Amino acid sequence: MEKIDCYVVDLPAVRDFSIAGGVVTRGGGTHPRVLVRVRAGGLSGWGAATPAPTWTYETTESITSTITRYLAPALIGHPVWDLDGAVRLFDQVIRAGLTMGMPLARSALDLALHDLLGRALGLSVGHLWGQRRVGEIPLCWIASDDVAEGLEAGYRAFKVKVGLGSLEADVRRVEAVRAAAPDATLWVDANQAYTFGNALRLARALEPLGVAVLEQPLRANDPIGHAELRRRSPIPVALDESLVHPTDLASFARLGALDIAVAKVQRSGGLHLSRRLCTLAEDFGLSLIGSGLTDCDLGLAASLHLFAAFGMTFPADLNGRQFVVSRHVLGPGVDVSGGVARVPTGPGLGVEIDEDYVRGHLVT
Repeated sequence: MEKIDCYVVDLPAVRDFSIAGGVVTRGGGTHPRVLVRVRAGGLSGWGAATPAPTWTYETTESITSTITRYLAPALIGHPVWDLDGAVRLFDQVIRAGLTMGMPLARSALDLALHDLLGRALGLSVGHLWGQRRVGEIPLCWIASDDVAEGLEAGYRAFKVKVGLGSLEADVRRVEAVRAAAPDATLWVDANQAYTFGNALRLARALEPLGVAVLEQPLRANDPIGHAELRRRSPIPVALDESLVHPTDLASFARLGALDIAVAKVQRSGGLHLSRRLCTLAEDFGLSLIGSGLTDCDLGLAASLHLFAAFGMTFPADLNGRQFVVSRHVLGPGVDVSGGVARVPTGPGLGVEIDEDYVRGHLVT
Protein backbone atom coordinates (compact mmCIF):
# COMPACT_ATOMS: atom_id res chain seq x y z
CA MET A 1 0.00 0.00 0.00
CA GLU A 2 1.34 3.40 -0.99
CA LYS A 3 -1.34 5.92 0.00
CA ILE A 4 -4.66 5.86 1.82
CA ASP A 5 -7.18 8.72 1.68
CA CYS A 6 -10.30 9.15 3.80
CA TYR A 7 -13.29 11.31 2.80
CA VAL A 8 -16.67 12.13 4.34
CA VAL A 9 -19.59 12.88 1.99
CA ASP A 10 -23.26 13.44 2.71
CA LEU A 11 -25.71 11.43 0.61
CA PRO A 12 -29.29 12.61 0.01
CA ALA A 13 -31.87 10.79 2.18
CA VAL A 14 -35.11 10.07 0.38
CA ARG A 15 -37.38 8.95 3.24
CA ASP A 16 -37.64 8.54 7.00
CA PHE A 17 -36.18 5.44 8.64
CA SER A 18 -36.25 4.62 12.34
CA ILE A 19 -35.25 1.60 14.41
CA ALA A 20 -35.56 0.80 18.12
CA GLY A 21 -32.40 2.81 18.82
CA GLY A 22 -33.65 5.99 17.15
CA VAL A 23 -33.77 7.82 13.82
CA VAL A 24 -31.51 6.59 11.01
CA THR A 25 -32.54 8.94 8.16
CA ARG A 26 -34.95 11.83 7.60
CA GLY A 27 -36.43 12.27 4.16
CA GLY A 28 -35.13 15.46 2.55
CA GLY A 29 -32.02 15.44 4.73
CA THR A 30 -28.64 13.84 4.27
CA HIS A 31 -26.78 10.83 5.68
CA PRO A 32 -22.97 10.70 5.94
CA ARG A 33 -20.66 8.06 4.46
CA VAL A 34 -16.98 7.63 5.19
CA LEU A 35 -15.19 6.71 1.96
CA VAL A 36 -11.69 5.24 1.79
CA ARG A 37 -9.38 5.08 -1.22
CA VAL A 38 -6.35 2.78 -1.12
CA ARG A 39 -3.68 3.26 -3.80
CA ALA A 40 -0.85 1.06 -5.01
CA GLY A 41 0.91 0.53 -8.34
CA GLY A 42 -1.12 3.23 -10.08
CA LEU A 43 -4.44 1.59 -9.14
CA SER A 44 -7.11 2.55 -6.61
CA GLY A 45 -9.56 0.55 -4.51
CA TRP A 46 -12.56 2.07 -2.72
CA GLY A 47 -14.46 1.16 0.41
CA ALA A 48 -17.15 2.78 2.54
CA ALA A 49 -18.47 2.82 6.09
CA THR A 50 -21.93 3.84 7.29
CA PRO A 51 -21.86 5.72 10.61
CA ALA A 52 -24.71 4.27 12.66
CA PRO A 53 -24.84 5.76 16.18
CA THR A 54 -28.47 4.68 16.71
CA TRP A 55 -27.42 1.08 15.95
CA THR A 56 -23.87 0.87 17.28
CA TYR A 57 -21.26 3.10 18.87
CA GLU A 58 -19.27 4.17 15.79
CA THR A 59 -19.81 7.72 14.59
CA THR A 60 -18.55 9.65 11.58
CA GLU A 61 -15.84 11.19 13.74
CA SER A 62 -14.70 7.97 15.38
CA ILE A 63 -14.60 6.07 12.08
CA THR A 64 -12.59 8.82 10.41
CA SER A 65 -10.09 9.23 13.26
CA THR A 66 -9.64 5.47 13.63
CA ILE A 67 -8.82 5.11 9.95
CA THR A 68 -6.59 8.14 9.55
CA ARG A 69 -4.69 7.93 12.86
CA TYR A 70 -4.44 4.18 13.48
CA LEU A 71 -5.47 1.74 10.76
CA ALA A 72 -4.21 3.51 7.63
CA PRO A 73 -0.68 4.22 8.93
CA ALA A 74 -0.32 0.55 9.87
CA LEU A 75 -1.23 -0.50 6.32
CA ILE A 76 1.27 1.68 4.46
CA GLY A 77 3.85 -0.65 2.92
CA HIS A 78 1.73 -3.75 3.55
CA PRO A 79 1.35 -6.10 0.52
CA VAL A 80 -1.92 -5.56 -1.32
CA TRP A 81 -2.55 -9.30 -1.67
CA ASP A 82 -2.26 -10.05 2.08
CA LEU A 83 -5.88 -9.59 3.19
CA ASP A 84 -5.47 -11.89 6.19
CA GLY A 85 -2.37 -10.00 7.28
CA ALA A 86 -4.30 -6.73 7.11
CA VAL A 87 -6.91 -8.12 9.51
CA ARG A 88 -4.15 -9.16 11.92
CA LEU A 89 -2.63 -5.68 11.68
CA PHE A 90 -5.99 -4.17 12.57
CA ASP A 91 -6.17 -6.48 15.60
CA GLN A 92 -2.80 -5.20 16.79
CA VAL A 93 -3.60 -1.52 16.29
CA ILE A 94 -7.14 -1.54 17.76
CA ARG A 95 -7.49 -4.21 20.41
CA ALA A 96 -10.80 -5.95 21.05
CA GLY A 97 -12.99 -5.22 24.03
CA LEU A 98 -15.72 -7.79 24.59
CA THR A 99 -15.52 -8.40 20.85
CA MET A 100 -13.87 -6.80 17.79
CA GLY A 101 -13.04 -3.11 18.11
CA MET A 102 -14.23 -0.53 15.52
CA PRO A 103 -15.63 -2.97 12.93
CA LEU A 104 -17.19 -0.30 10.70
CA ALA A 105 -13.89 1.53 10.33
CA ARG A 106 -12.08 -1.73 9.66
CA SER A 107 -14.69 -2.72 7.10
CA ALA A 108 -14.14 0.39 4.97
CA LEU A 109 -10.45 -0.48 4.55
CA ASP A 110 -11.14 -4.19 4.05
CA LEU A 111 -13.55 -3.39 1.21
CA ALA A 112 -11.03 -1.06 -0.38
CA LEU A 113 -8.34 -3.76 -0.21
CA HIS A 114 -10.62 -6.32 -1.86
CA ASP A 115 -11.53 -3.77 -4.53
CA LEU A 116 -7.87 -2.91 -5.21
CA LEU A 117 -6.72 -6.54 -5.35
CA GLY A 118 -9.57 -7.49 -7.69
CA ARG A 119 -8.77 -4.58 -9.99
CA ALA A 120 -5.07 -5.44 -10.00
CA LEU A 121 -5.90 -9.00 -11.11
CA GLY A 122 -8.83 -8.10 -13.36
CA LEU A 123 -11.18 -10.24 -11.25
CA SER A 124 -14.45 -9.60 -9.45
CA VAL A 125 -14.46 -10.36 -5.73
CA GLY A 126 -16.41 -13.57 -6.35
CA HIS A 127 -13.87 -14.76 -8.91
CA LEU A 128 -11.05 -13.69 -6.60
CA TRP A 129 -12.47 -16.02 -3.94
CA GLY A 130 -13.41 -18.72 -6.42
CA GLN A 131 -16.83 -18.75 -4.77
CA ARG A 132 -20.12 -17.57 -6.26
CA ARG A 133 -23.07 -19.92 -5.96
CA VAL A 134 -25.77 -17.61 -7.34
CA GLY A 135 -25.82 -14.57 -9.63
CA GLU A 136 -28.83 -12.77 -8.15
CA ILE A 137 -30.00 -11.96 -4.64
CA PRO A 138 -33.69 -11.30 -3.86
CA LEU A 139 -34.23 -8.32 -1.57
CA CYS A 140 -36.76 -7.40 1.09
CA TRP A 141 -38.42 -4.01 1.57
CA ILE A 142 -38.34 -2.19 4.92
CA ALA A 143 -42.05 -1.80 5.62
CA SER A 144 -43.83 1.02 7.39
CA ASP A 145 -46.87 2.53 5.69
CA ASP A 146 -45.43 2.02 2.19
CA VAL A 147 -46.05 -1.70 1.57
CA ALA A 148 -47.96 -0.93 -1.63
CA GLU A 149 -44.91 0.91 -2.97
CA GLY A 150 -42.71 -2.09 -2.26
CA LEU A 151 -45.16 -4.47 -3.94
CA GLU A 152 -45.35 -2.21 -6.98
CA ALA A 153 -41.55 -2.21 -7.17
CA GLY A 154 -41.58 -6.01 -7.30
CA TYR A 155 -40.69 -6.88 -3.71
CA ARG A 156 -42.24 -10.03 -2.30
CA ALA A 157 -40.57 -9.95 1.13
CA PHE A 158 -40.87 -7.31 3.84
CA LYS A 159 -38.89 -6.56 6.98
CA VAL A 160 -40.76 -4.92 9.84
CA LYS A 161 -38.88 -2.97 12.51
CA VAL A 162 -40.38 -3.38 15.99
CA GLY A 163 -39.44 -2.11 19.43
CA LEU A 164 -40.37 1.47 18.55
CA GLY A 165 -43.39 1.51 20.87
CA SER A 166 -45.52 -0.88 22.93
CA LEU A 167 -45.69 -4.60 22.26
CA GLU A 168 -49.31 -4.19 21.21
CA ALA A 169 -48.36 -1.48 18.72
CA ASP A 170 -45.64 -3.71 17.32
CA VAL A 171 -48.10 -6.55 16.78
CA ARG A 172 -50.53 -4.18 15.04
CA ARG A 173 -47.71 -2.97 12.78
CA VAL A 174 -46.90 -6.51 11.68
CA GLU A 175 -50.61 -7.31 11.25
CA ALA A 176 -50.97 -4.31 8.97
CA VAL A 177 -48.07 -5.43 6.78
CA ARG A 178 -49.45 -8.96 6.60
CA ALA A 179 -52.88 -7.62 5.59
CA ALA A 180 -51.29 -5.51 2.86
CA ALA A 181 -49.04 -8.34 1.62
CA PRO A 182 -50.84 -11.61 2.44
CA ASP A 183 -48.45 -13.83 0.46
CA ALA A 184 -45.16 -12.10 1.28
CA THR A 185 -42.26 -13.37 3.38
CA LEU A 186 -42.17 -11.43 6.67
CA TRP A 187 -39.03 -10.77 8.71
CA VAL A 188 -39.38 -8.98 12.07
CA ASP A 189 -36.40 -7.17 13.63
CA ALA A 190 -36.38 -5.85 17.21
CA ASN A 191 -32.81 -4.46 17.28
CA GLN A 192 -32.33 -5.62 20.92
CA ALA A 193 -35.44 -3.78 22.17
CA TYR A 194 -37.17 -6.50 24.20
CA THR A 195 -37.01 -8.15 27.58
CA PHE A 196 -37.23 -11.93 27.58
CA GLY A 197 -40.89 -12.01 28.65
CA ASN A 198 -42.06 -9.50 26.06
CA ALA A 199 -39.98 -11.15 23.33
CA LEU A 200 -41.68 -14.48 24.02
CA ARG A 201 -45.11 -12.82 24.05
CA LEU A 202 -44.28 -11.11 20.76
CA ALA A 203 -43.18 -14.38 19.14
CA ARG A 204 -46.37 -16.13 20.20
CA ALA A 205 -48.53 -13.22 18.99
CA LEU A 206 -46.78 -13.18 15.61
CA GLU A 207 -46.93 -16.94 14.98
CA PRO A 208 -50.42 -16.84 13.39
CA LEU A 209 -49.16 -14.19 10.95
CA GLY A 210 -46.65 -16.58 9.39
CA VAL A 211 -43.55 -14.57 10.33
CA ALA A 212 -40.44 -16.37 9.06
CA VAL A 213 -37.77 -14.72 11.20
CA LEU A 214 -37.56 -12.95 14.58
CA GLU A 215 -34.27 -11.06 14.61
CA GLN A 216 -32.26 -9.90 17.63
CA PRO A 217 -35.08 -9.66 20.17
CA LEU A 218 -32.77 -9.37 23.22
CA ARG A 219 -29.57 -7.51 24.09
CA ALA A 220 -26.59 -8.53 21.99
CA ASN A 221 -24.64 -9.80 25.01
CA ASP A 222 -27.36 -12.18 26.27
CA PRO A 223 -26.60 -15.69 24.94
CA ILE A 224 -28.43 -17.42 27.81
CA GLY A 225 -31.61 -15.41 27.22
CA HIS A 226 -31.49 -16.05 23.50
CA ALA A 227 -30.93 -19.77 24.06
CA GLU A 228 -34.00 -20.01 26.28
CA LEU A 229 -36.05 -17.85 23.92
CA ARG A 230 -35.02 -19.98 20.97
CA ARG A 231 -36.12 -23.10 22.86
CA ARG A 232 -39.59 -21.65 23.53
CA SER A 233 -40.21 -19.40 20.52
CA PRO A 234 -42.53 -20.68 17.76
CA ILE A 235 -40.61 -18.46 15.29
CA PRO A 236 -36.95 -19.06 14.32
CA VAL A 237 -34.57 -16.71 16.14
CA ALA A 238 -31.92 -14.88 14.13
CA LEU A 239 -29.01 -12.93 15.58
CA ASP A 240 -27.32 -9.86 14.11
CA GLU A 241 -25.80 -7.46 16.65
CA SER A 242 -24.59 -10.42 18.73
CA LEU A 243 -22.35 -11.75 15.93
CA VAL A 244 -19.58 -9.21 15.44
CA HIS A 245 -16.61 -11.59 15.23
CA PRO A 246 -16.65 -15.26 14.12
CA THR A 247 -15.80 -16.23 17.71
CA ASP A 248 -19.07 -14.60 18.83
CA LEU A 249 -20.95 -16.91 16.49
CA ALA A 250 -19.07 -19.91 17.88
CA SER A 251 -20.05 -18.99 21.44
CA PHE A 252 -23.74 -18.41 20.68
CA ALA A 253 -23.96 -21.52 18.50
CA ARG A 254 -22.43 -23.76 21.18
CA LEU A 255 -25.13 -22.55 23.58
CA GLY A 256 -27.91 -23.20 21.06
CA ALA A 257 -28.83 -19.51 21.10
CA LEU A 258 -29.86 -19.07 17.46
CA ASP A 259 -31.49 -20.74 14.50
CA ILE A 260 -30.22 -18.28 11.91
CA ALA A 261 -27.02 -16.25 11.58
CA VAL A 262 -27.34 -12.83 9.99
CA ALA A 263 -24.41 -11.96 7.72
CA LYS A 264 -23.60 -8.23 7.75
CA VAL A 265 -20.35 -7.06 6.18
CA GLN A 266 -19.80 -3.83 8.10
CA ARG A 267 -20.75 -5.30 11.47
CA SER A 268 -18.13 -8.02 11.07
CA GLY A 269 -15.25 -5.78 10.02
CA GLY A 270 -15.40 -6.40 6.28
CA LEU A 271 -15.46 -9.23 3.78
CA HIS A 272 -12.54 -11.28 5.07
CA LEU A 273 -13.96 -11.93 8.53
CA SER A 274 -17.52 -12.13 7.17
CA ARG A 275 -16.47 -15.06 4.98
CA ARG A 276 -15.03 -16.77 8.04
CA LEU A 277 -18.25 -16.18 9.97
CA CYS A 278 -20.43 -17.50 7.16
CA THR A 279 -18.29 -20.60 6.72
CA LEU A 280 -18.49 -21.25 10.45
CA ALA A 281 -22.28 -20.85 10.39
CA GLU A 282 -22.50 -23.45 7.63
CA ASP A 283 -20.23 -25.79 9.60
CA PHE A 284 -22.54 -25.42 12.62
CA GLY A 285 -25.54 -26.29 10.43
CA LEU A 286 -27.13 -22.85 10.85
CA SER A 287 -29.18 -21.03 8.26
CA LEU A 288 -27.72 -17.82 6.82
CA ILE A 289 -29.56 -14.66 5.83
CA GLY A 290 -28.10 -11.36 4.66
CA SER A 291 -28.45 -7.85 5.97
CA GLY A 292 -26.86 -4.44 5.48
CA LEU A 293 -26.52 -1.07 7.15
CA THR A 294 -28.36 1.35 4.84
CA ASP A 295 -25.35 0.90 2.55
CA CYS A 296 -24.37 3.04 -0.40
CA ASP A 297 -23.69 1.14 -3.62
CA LEU A 298 -20.13 0.24 -2.56
CA GLY A 299 -21.44 -1.55 0.51
CA LEU A 300 -24.33 -3.01 -1.47
CA ALA A 301 -21.89 -4.53 -3.98
CA ALA A 302 -19.70 -5.97 -1.23
CA SER A 303 -22.69 -7.58 0.47
CA LEU A 304 -23.90 -9.08 -2.79
CA HIS A 305 -20.51 -10.71 -3.40
CA LEU A 306 -20.61 -12.23 0.10
CA PHE A 307 -24.22 -13.42 -0.06
CA ALA A 308 -23.76 -14.86 -3.54
CA ALA A 309 -20.66 -16.73 -2.41
CA PHE A 310 -22.77 -18.60 0.15
CA GLY A 311 -25.87 -18.97 -2.01
CA MET A 312 -28.17 -16.95 0.25
CA THR A 313 -31.58 -17.08 -1.40
CA PHE A 314 -33.68 -15.79 1.52
CA PRO A 315 -34.52 -12.16 0.60
CA ALA A 316 -31.73 -9.96 1.94
CA ASP A 317 -32.17 -6.76 3.91
CA LEU A 318 -30.02 -4.53 1.69
CA ASN A 319 -32.10 -1.41 2.03
CA GLY A 320 -29.70 1.40 1.11
CA ARG A 321 -31.45 2.16 -2.20
CA GLN A 322 -34.72 2.63 -0.30
CA PHE A 323 -33.31 5.41 1.87
CA VAL A 324 -30.26 7.09 0.30
CA VAL A 325 -28.99 8.04 -3.17
CA SER A 326 -25.41 7.03 -4.07
CA ARG A 327 -24.53 10.23 -5.91
CA HIS A 328 -20.80 9.42 -5.70
CA VAL A 329 -21.14 6.38 -8.00
CA LEU A 330 -20.66 6.61 -11.77
CA GLY A 331 -23.37 5.19 -14.00
CA PRO A 332 -26.27 3.15 -12.66
CA GLY A 333 -24.20 1.40 -9.99
CA VAL A 334 -25.51 -1.97 -8.86
CA ASP A 335 -28.31 -3.40 -11.02
CA VAL A 336 -31.46 -3.64 -8.88
CA SER A 337 -34.92 -4.15 -10.38
CA GLY A 338 -38.08 -6.04 -9.53
CA GLY A 339 -36.90 -6.61 -5.97
CA VAL A 340 -33.79 -8.48 -7.16
CA ALA A 341 -30.14 -7.36 -7.16
CA ARG A 342 -27.66 -8.67 -9.71
CA VAL A 343 -24.20 -9.51 -8.35
CA PRO A 344 -21.63 -7.20 -9.99
CA THR A 345 -19.24 -8.87 -12.41
CA GLY A 346 -16.72 -6.07 -12.98
CA PRO A 347 -13.25 -6.07 -11.41
CA GLY A 348 -13.04 -5.66 -7.65
CA LEU A 349 -16.35 -4.72 -6.10
CA GLY A 350 -17.62 -3.80 -9.57
CA VAL A 351 -18.66 -0.22 -8.74
CA GLU A 352 -17.01 2.90 -10.20
CA ILE A 353 -16.56 6.02 -8.05
CA ASP A 354 -17.03 9.58 -9.31
CA GLU A 355 -13.93 11.14 -7.78
CA ASP A 356 -14.90 14.62 -8.96
CA TYR A 357 -18.19 14.33 -7.08
CA VAL A 358 -16.40 13.12 -3.93
CA ARG A 359 -13.92 16.02 -4.00
CA GLY A 360 -16.70 18.51 -4.68
CA HIS A 361 -18.96 17.35 -1.83
CA LEU A 362 -16.61 16.78 1.06
CA VAL A 363 -17.94 17.37 4.57
CA THR A 364 -15.39 19.45 6.48
